[in-house]
Formats: sequence, structure tokens, C-alpha cells
Amino acid sequence: MVTMGTAALVTIAIAPLVATALSWLAGARTARTATVLAGGASFASAVWLTAHLASGPRSVGLGSWLSAGSISVVFCLVTTFLYAATSVYSVGYLAHRDGGSSNRFNRRFLLGLNVFCWAMDIATIVNGLALVWVAIEITTVVSALLVALDDTDGATEASWKYLLIASMGLGLALLATVLIYAAGAVGIGHGFSIGFGPLVDAARKLPPEMVRLAFVLAVLGYGTKMGLAPVHTWLPDAHSEAPTPVSALLSGSLLAVSFYAILRFDQVATRSLDPGFPRDVLLAFGIASLLLASLYLALQRDLKRLLAYSSVEHMGILAIGMSFAAPVAITGVLLQVLAHAAAKSTAFFGAGSLKEKLHTKDMTVIRGGARLLPWSGAMLLLAVLALSGLPPFGIFRSELLIVSGGMAASGGIAAAALVVLVTIAFFGLSWHTTRILLAPAPEGSPGRGELSGWMVVPMAAGIVALVVLGVHVPAQLMHLIDRAAHELSASGAKRR
Repeated sequence: MVTMGTAALVTIAIAPLVATALSWLAGARTARTATVLAGGASFASAVWLTAHLASGPRSVGLGSWLSAGSISVVFCLVTTFLYAATSVYSVGYLAHRDGGSSNRFNRRFLLGLNVFCWAMDIATIVNGLALVWVAIEITTVVSALLVALDDTDGATEASWKYLLIASMGLGLALLATVLIYAAGAVGIGHGFSIGFGPLVDAARKLPPEMVRLAFVLAVLGYGTKMGLAPVHTWLPDAHSEAPTPVSALLSGSLLAVSFYAILRFDQVATRSLDPGFPRDVLLAFGIASLLLASLYLALQRDLKRLLAYSSVEHMGILAIGMSFAAPVAITGVLLQVLAHAAAKSTAFFGAGSLKEKLHTKDMTVIRGGARLLPWSGAMLLLAVLALSGLPPFGIFRSELLIVSGGMAASGGIAAAALVVLVTIAFFGLSWHTTRILLAPAPEGSPGRGELSGWMVVPMAAGIVALVVLGVHVPAQLMHLIDRAAHELSASGAKRR
């Protein structure tokens, strides 16, 4: 019997594939329309699942392959929101790119965009670590092609660098997956289900040495895709050289999906081992990422590389927040995932509009962005303020929860280091962006005006989402986040 819950799962799994087929077979206008509709339908389905799970069952499943619980839906909201936002932005982006893109470029772009978003969506709702790995491996291949789509020397180099480093990382993640299933075979028996539930429920029966090694490999492997230092080196190049909608997806969605995979391993590790071990691993990677990003932010000249290093910063914050292990900190981490996706996509959209307006990403020559792009420039500034952790935006709220949890759980030393490094990052990020947006525009600058309303609408949606997450999180969403945080904490009850 098909229920509304299973219908929502099917929509998320199938709608992007329909748009992919139309992008290949139909004309450019039909492909753009199908992509926008698929993104909107996927996000609407994720919103419906949020309301359904907040007031009803703990999970919704379709056979043994698809299953959406509280943790899954939080991340599915991220991927589907970015799918919807980038599909709308892409309509204006493609129309304005160099005076209008060729049909061949449009077809390849929309085809890749839909497959990329499908793989990220499906990664959050498949039921099993092996299936998550397969979905994330698909994202690597497709996103590498999208990074190289502009066919410049820089884009090609960034694509190959990304493909090589991410593939090595996913090789380690595959080994981690094999090890954790081998541990399950030893502790549970060879006939256990590949789903998340059996592993989590029987975590205390698993051989601790195998789980420990699997967790370290998973953090190192998926951390490569997440952008954790020192395996982050592909990220600034790929984010900088990719088409703007792809940069937004890489930063706001793909990094979150990779973090989701790490959290699934963390669920098992915190129950199988002394919880101090996974906390220490995440804290070490988090501090290294935040330290590196906070220092590099001040040295950037390329606007999109600046935002890329901001992503490394925020991934470090997520890892540190999970290392605190307190439920309030984990709640802050999940809220940070949502808020970062909204803020970073908005920032990349604004940066892309500025690049298309001025035909440069060099921050030493960009000036007067807020005057030249009255809406996009203002919203880019708001997005940067949000990324800097200022109220009333969602990242301020999430980081406050993370610091509060850290003060309670770690004696305050790690929390104090977090505050200091975030403050350093704030100065680097805000200095560059306020200069390029608020300084007077030089003589000979283009005329004042937006490039396309299609490029403004998703930025406005992102700002609205940031304010909602900062001022008053909807009750159903907050309930879902709290439940997911409880499931991720070591004291959580049985999982799906």
C-alpha cells in the first residue's frame, strides 16, 4: 500500500531522474522547466516528511532500500532546498552566461545538475552504509565533470585534482564500510541486514578494534569530501573554478552529505567504543580545519576561494560540535548544517552574480558591488554577516548552542578555542566582503541593475530561511532536530 510517506520518498528518488531524461531528450526550455519543477517537488516532499515525522512515526520506509528517519530528513531538507534554489538560479545564470549559453552547454549543465542533485538526495534516504557510499561515489564522478564544464585550464586542473583526491578519500571510506560490515558479521552473524538499525542496535557486540579502525578511516575518507583539513586541498580550487550553481551545491549540499556519512559511522562508534575516542578524532580534525581556514581567509584574492575557505571553517565547527557530544551541542550542529546551506548558497549566488556583472573574481579590483547589484549585493552582504555568526541569523543560534554544549561537556577549553578561531575567521571574511561591496565603484563600471530576477529569488529565499532559523525555528522542524540529536547522542534509544 502506497502512503503519503512512501510517495514523498518516491518523489525525491524519481523526480530528478525524470528531469535528467528531459534534459537529455527535450529542448532547453523544457529542460529548464523540468529541472525547476523537480527541485521544487523534491523540496516539497522533504518538507512534508519533516511535518509527518515530527508528529507521527519515527521513520518512513520503502522496502529495505529507502528509509527516512529524523537524521535523514534533516539532511534531505538541505539537499532538496539547494536543488530547488540552484535550479531557479540556473535559469538566469544560463541565460546571462556570456550573453547566452549554447544549447550543448545547457544540455550538459542541466543533465549533470539533475544527476548530481539526485545522488545527493538519494544518499540521505538510502538505508545502509554501503548504499550511502555508492551514492556519494556517484556525486564524485558527476560533480568532477561539472567542475570542468567551463573547459578552461583552471577548471580542468581543478576537476582532475578533485577527482584524484576525492577518489582516494572514498577508497578509504569504502574500506571503512567493509570493516564495519565485517565487524557486524563477527558480532551479529553473517545474515544481518545491511540497514543502519542492526548495526546501531548491536554496536556493543561489535569488535572494538575493527570499529575503531573503521571510524578513523571513515572520518579521513569522507572527511576528504567534507573538506576537513588536511584532506581539504581540492576544495578551494573546485569551488572557485566550477560554474556558480555547482559551487553552491558543492559547498552547501555535498559537504553536508559527506558529514552525514560520518555521523552514521559515529552512531556506531559512540555505542561500541569508549565515547572519548570518536570525540577526540573529530575534535582533532575540527580544530585543524578551523585553524587553517581562519588563517587562510585573510589571504585570499579570489572571491569564490574566499567562500570556499569559509566552508572549511564551518565544516571544522561541525566536527568540533559533534566532539562535544552534549545533546544541546548536537542540536546546534544539525541547525548549523541547515543554516550553513542557506547562507553559503546565498553567498555563492551573490558572488556569481557579481562575477557575471564585472567579469572578474579578483577582490583587489572588485568595488561597489552593493551599488551595481542593489538586491544581490545587499543579500550577499547579509549572507556574509550570517556566515560570520552574527544575529539574527541561524548560524548565530547554532553556534551559540554548540558553544553552550562545549562549555558543559569539555570544561570550556575546546569551546574557548572555537570562539577565538571563529572570531579570527570573522575578521578575514568581513574585511574582504565589505570592501568589495561598500567601497565606491571605480570609473567605467557597468550600469546599476540586476542581471536577472531568476538569480535574485533564490537568494531572497536563502535570507528568509536564515532569519527563520535564527529567530523562530518552526516547531515541527525543531522537534525533528531534537529527535535527531537524541538519536546521535550516545544515550539515544534504539534506531531504525
